[in-house]
Amino acid sequence: MRRRALAPISVALALTLPWVAVWSSTSLLPWLGYRAPAVFRTLSTFGTVIVTGLAVLGASFLLAWAAETAEKDVPRAFAIAVLAVLAVAPEYAVDALYAWNAGVFAETDRGIEAGNLAVANMTGANRILIGIGWAGIALFTIFRRGSSSDPAVEPRPGFLADVVVLDRDIGLEVVFLLVATVWAFLVPLNGGIDVFDMLFLVGLYVLYIAVILRGEAEPETQHVGVPAYLQQFSRGRRIATVLFLFAYAGAMIFTAVEPFAHGLEELGRGIGVPSFFMIQWIAPLASESPELIVVIYLVNKARSTAGFNALISSKLNQWTLLIGTLVVVHSLALGRYGVLVFDSKQSAEIWLTAAQSFFAIALLLRFQISVREALVLLGLFLSQVLFEFVIIREYVELPVSSTELLLVYTAIYIVLGVALFVRRWQSFRRLLRRTAGTVGEAMPIGGNRPQSTDD
Repeated sequence: MRRRALAPISVALALTLPWVAVWSSTSLLPWLGYRAPAVFRTLSTFGTVIVTGLAVLGASFLLAWAAETAEKDVPRAFAIAVLAVLAVAPEYAVDALYAWNAGVFAETDRGIEAGNLAVANMTGANRILIGIGWAGIALFTIFRRGSSSDPAVEPRPGFLADVVVLDRDIGLEVVFLLVATVWAFLVPLNGGIDVFDMLFLVGLYVLYIAVILRGEAEPETQHVGVPAYLQQFSRGRRIATVLFLFAYAGAMIFTAVEPFAHGLEELGRGIGVPSFFMIQWIAPLASESPELIVVIYLVNKARSTAGFNALISSKLNQWTLLIGTLVVVHSLALGRYGVLVFDSKQSAEIWLTAAQSFFAIALLLRFQISVREALVLLGLFLSQVLFEFVIIREYVELPVSSTELLLVYTAIYIVLGVALFVRRWQSFRRLLRRTAGTVGEAMPIGGNRPQSTDD
């Protein structure tokens, strides 16, 4: 087992070493007063994308192994929540950059544009996570080789009716995500992201972490490969290894994602793709890649529930921490408290993102998602991006503006979501009762520990 485990770890670490060499030579050596070797100073844009992309790939596997190993000592939901935060750290880094620039260049055209880009990048990342992440992973789970032996895949009679059945324990994340989604609809009404958004959304995530930390550790989960080998370590050595993997992988992702995303933007501009479109879609797609890689890894090991849990947890922390902390970064750069303002186009972007989230949550009320539902989720996302690109590039004349298109899709998502909530009202009520029981057990009032209500 030792040899089979050390080989993939060595490969993952090797993927990150070129970026370690480049970053050390171009950032660390100049800071120490030394001149970087010419081979690193002349690295092309394409070369930078390749090197940083490999680093993100290697770090993604290190994150996945660390999270699985940690399940021996902490509740699985908490391990996956930590994984989700680290895996979307690239998105935090990119978005924080724009929020910071909005504060530094406040009340100038550059500052206003930076504020809009911060919102555009955030909404693009969130919609990618659901439109490509949730939908794509559901389809991958069902149609991948070996899916017939996956207990999460359930064949159903009918056209494209097969479903991925999810563990009902993720109901806690679904309900917290629904609360964050409802609040997100209100964010544009104040003209920007303010301190109240920060207090509510960050507070909501802190409550979620407090609840899952009260859960029981689940050491009975059977792992194979690298996690199984690492879980054989003594407790102290195992914890140190997990912390190292989290820290090292997080550092790789944090340092590599900005040049990776900006490199992709430059390559896009070279082929005529508008910068705004690149920042909203291509840069977030690059920064979300660690999360998608991790989930594909988990699903491929027939751990579909853990994969979806990671995706839902990522969506929850992006829809709470990411939005809530943008105003903090903006205010620090500004030197005083200030609302992160954005224009009407970005208000429509937030409403559309919240509406997509509302519809996606409605799909999961029965803790399953079918092929048809995944295709609808994917189709709506791709068609909206395609139509918006057509409008921006003026390939054809459409009867709506870009902002009007966003509002049309917002209405479609809301109508579909409301229809699903009405049809699945009893499932929603059971979900709320179950979640209330979970929260009550974790955060008892007056020392009483109410029993959770199962379906």
